[in-house]
Amino acid sequence: MAKRVYLFNEGSKDDRDLLGGKGANLCEMTTLGLPVPFGFTITTPTCREFFQAGNKLPALLEQEYRVALDLVEREMGARFGDPENPLLFSVRSGAAVSMPGMMNTVLNLGLNDESAAGLARKTDNPRFAYDCYRRFIQMFAAVVMGADGEQFEHAIEHYKTEHGKRYDVEMSAQDWQEIVRIFKTLVNFPEDPFIQLKLAVEAVFLSWHTPRAHVYREMNNIPETLGTAVTVQAMVFGNFGDTSGSGVAFTRNPSNGEHSFFGEFLFNAAGEDVVAGTRTPLPVVALQERLPEVYDELYATQALLEKHYRDMQDLEFTVQEGRLYMLQTRSGKRTGRASIKIAVDMVREGLITEREALMRVSPEHVESFMHPMIDPAQKTTIVATGLPASPGGATGQVVFSAEEAVTTAAEGHSVVLVRRETTPEDIHGMKVAAGVLTELGGMTSHAAVVARGMGVCAITGCGSLTINYPAGTATTDDGVVIRRGDIITLDGTAGEVMLGDVPKIEASSSDDFQVLLSWADKHRRLKVRANAETPVDAAKARELGAEGIGLCRTEHMFFESDRIDQMRGMILAENREERQHYLDILLQFQESDMLDLFRVMDGLPVTVRLLDPPLHEFLPHTEEDMVALSSRIGKPVAKIRAMTESLKEVNPMLGFRGCRLSVVYPEVTEMQVKAIIGAAVKATEEGLKPYPEIMIPLVINVREIRLVSKIIDRVIQEVVQEKQISVPYKIGTMMETPRAALGADRLAPEVEFMSFGTNDLTQMTYGFSRDDVSKFLPQYLEKKMVESDPFVSLDLRAVGRLMELAVTESRARKPGIKYGICGEHGGDPRSIQFFHDLGLDYVSCSPFRVPVARIAAAQAKVRRELDL
Repeated sequence: MAKRVYLFNEGSKDDRDLLGGKGANLCEMTTLGLPVPFGFTITTPTCREFFQAGNKLPALLEQEYRVALDLVEREMGARFGDPENPLLFSVRSGAAVSMPGMMNTVLNLGLNDESAAGLARKTDNPRFAYDCYRRFIQMFAAVVMGADGEQFEHAIEHYKTEHGKRYDVEMSAQDWQEIVRIFKTLVNFPEDPFIQLKLAVEAVFLSWHTPRAHVYREMNNIPETLGTAVTVQAMVFGNFGDTSGSGVAFTRNPSNGEHSFFGEFLFNAAGEDVVAGTRTPLPVVALQERLPEVYDELYATQALLEKHYRDMQDLEFTVQEGRLYMLQTRSGKRTGRASIKIAVDMVREGLITEREALMRVSPEHVESFMHPMIDPAQKTTIVATGLPASPGGATGQVVFSAEEAVTTAAEGHSVVLVRRETTPEDIHGMKVAAGVLTELGGMTSHAAVVARGMGVCAITGCGSLTINYPAGTATTDDGVVIRRGDIITLDGTAGEVMLGDVPKIEASSSDDFQVLLSWADKHRRLKVRANAETPVDAAKARELGAEGIGLCRTEHMFFESDRIDQMRGMILAENREERQHYLDILLQFQESDMLDLFRVMDGLPVTVRLLDPPLHEFLPHTEEDMVALSSRIGKPVAKIRAMTESLKEVNPMLGFRGCRLSVVYPEVTEMQVKAIIGAAVKATEEGLKPYPEIMIPLVINVREIRLVSKIIDRVIQEVVQEKQISVPYKIGTMMETPRAALGADRLAPEVEFMSFGTNDLTQMTYGFSRDDVSKFLPQYLEKKMVESDPFVSLDLRAVGRLMELAVTESRARKPGIKYGICGEHGGDPRSIQFFHDLGLDYVSCSPFRVPVARIAAAQAKVRRELDL
C-alpha cells in the first residue's frame, strides 16, 4: 500500500506532484532548518482515491495520520485535543500547481469548549483564546458544514450594536465568549477534535471541485485530474498581541520586478486578515522599526529562499510574541513586466540560464506586457487613488458584482468590477473584467494577486471610496458619486481612478523585453510570420519581429470605401467584358497595395492568399444600400436585387468561395496574379527583394491545384516576358479542408508549400460554425463535452491528427516541402508546442501576437530539449 501521509521532515521541494506545492515547500524549508511549525501532508493520490471511492476517505487513512499526529505532538510539546495544553492545527489545500485562494482552508482546528478554556489559561489571554474560538467556529461552519457565512457576520454586528462596540478591538473575552455561544445556536458544531479533523480533510478535498477552482483551472490550463494534497500544520498566532502579527512578502517587487524586498504586515492579526483585505496593512519595513531582530531574520530568510529556489518567492509568515515562523514559500505571481525583468536580472546575476529564463516567462504575460497604458499627456479628472496593484490602463462600465460583470461583458461592454474587497468567489467576474477596483486590501490582497496573475489592471486599498452595493454607488471623500453603468478609467500603474474614457497609448517596450526576445530568437526553431494586409499592420509586425507575412487576405484590400463599388461592379457584371472593365480598375488598387507590402517586407516572404470569401459578403444587403449602389454604378436596382438574391447561399462557408471562384471566374485569379507579380517586378526595379508566395485557398483535390496553378504560371510568364524582369516566387496551397489533409500526398508534388488554415479545418472537422458556436460552446465547456475551445487552442485528437497525417504523407512524397500555419492558432502558445513537435517551418499570427509566438516557439524547443 502506498504511503499516504508524510511528515515535514520526510519530503522535499521535488515532491510537488505527491505533496502539492505547499507541502513540498514546507518539507524543503524544514530541511533547510528554517522555523517552520511542524506538521504533515496527506498526498494528492489520496485525493484521487477519495473521489474514486465516491467522496469517501480511504479506510486506513485516519490510522496513518493519527501516527503522524503523535509525532507532531512530541515535536511541538502540546497535545491535540488536550484541555490543558492544546495543540491546534491549520488544515490547508495544496495542489502541484499553485492555485492561490481557490480552495478551502480551516484554521484553529481542535478548539472546543474545554480546549478554548485551556488555551485561555495557558496563554493567560482569555480574549485571544475566545477570539480564536469564534473565528474557528465561523470558518469551520462555512467551509466544512456549508453554512451561510453572512449569518455569523450579522450576529457579530448585531451584538456590537447592542453593546455599543464599534470595532473588534473593543470586544472583551466575555464578548467573544458570548459570540461563541450565539454561533453554536446557529450550527450543530462538533466538539470532538478528531471528528473536526476528519471533516476538514474531506472539505479540503471537496474544494478541488468548487466553481471558483474550476474557473481558475480552466484559465490556467491546470488538469482536473491532479487533485490536491492536504497539509495539517501546527498553529502559531499572529493575533497574540502587539509583538505578534502576520504578513505576506515577496523577494522582489511583483509589480515592476525591482530587486527589493517587498511585502506587507499587520500587527496583532491572523493570517487571514492580511489576504482578506479587511484591514489595510503596513509595509513590511514596519517590522524593522518595532521588531528589528525579527525583520533581520526575515530578510535573511527571504534571501536564502530566493537563492535556494532560484526564483522570486512569495512568502507567508507569522510572528508570535517576537518569534518568526515561516508558513509558506512558493514562486510568486508577478505582472508581465515584472516577470521579464526578474528573468533577465536573474540570468545577469548568474542564478539561472537563458533557457530557464525563457521558461519563467508566460507567453500570456508577454501579451499583457503590451496592453495599453494611460496617456500621460492627457488631462484627467482623478477622483480617487489607491494602491497600484496591477499595471496598465483599463476603461469600462462600473459593475458591483461578479455576476453583473459577466452579464454586462456578454452584452459586448467593457467592465470595471468595483468591490469592497474580492474573494475567490469573484473569480468569474474578474476573468471578464477590463479592470478591478477595491475599497479595501493591500498589494497582496486577493484582488491584487489574482489580477496580477491574469494580467488585469487593478487598484486596491482605495480608501477614499465608500461603496454602497444596494444603491449601486461608490462615493469619494470629495463627494463625487460613481454610479452603476458610469464609465471610469483605471491607471493600475499609478493607482488612480478617473472619470470617463481616458486616452491610452501602446505599452512601451523595455531593454529587458528586447533582451528576452533576442534569447527567444536564438533558441527557437520555428519562424514567426504575421497575418497582415496593410502597410501599417505589416510595419508593426516587422517592428515586433515578424519574419515575413504568412497570410495576406487579399479580399480585405477590396473592402475600402474607394474600391468596394468596383468590387461590387465586378461581381454584378453581366458579361466578361463588363467584368474585365472592373477588374482592370481593381488591378491598379491590388498592385499598389501589394507594392506597399513588398516595400515594408523587403527581403522577407509575403504569402498572398487568392480571393477566398463568398462573393455575397461584398454586396449590399438592405434596399437602401442597393438603391445607393445603383446610383453610383449605373445598374438598375432590380438587377442588383436579383443578382444579390442569386448569390445567397444556405451555408456560404461551405459554398462558392476559395479556389472555386478561380474555377468559375479565372479572370479574377488572372487579375490578382498579375497584380502580385507586377508589384514584385516594380519592387525589384526599386532595388528591393520581394518574395511573393501565392496561396490557393480551400482546395479539395489535385485537379483544382493543377487548374489554378496553370493560370498562375501562365500569367507570371506573361508579366515576366513583358517586363523582362524575373522574380522568385512560390505556389502553395492552404490546407483547410479535411479532404485536402487526407489527400496531402497527392497534392504535395504540385506545390512548394502548404499552409494550414486551422480556422476552417477546425470548423469543418467539428461541424461547428465559428460564427454561431458561441450559442452553445459555453455549455459544452461547462459540461465537459469538449476540453477547450477548439478555435482558441488546436484540437490535437482530431484536427491535429489530420495535420500530422498531411505532413507525414506529403513529406514522404516530396521531401523539402515547406509547412506553415496561418489560422488563429498560430498565436496560441499551447498550439505552438504541437506545431514545433510536428516539424512545421513557421507559424503566422496577428501582429501583436508576434512577440508571444516568438517566446512560445522558443519555449517549445527548450521544453523538448529539457524533456519537460
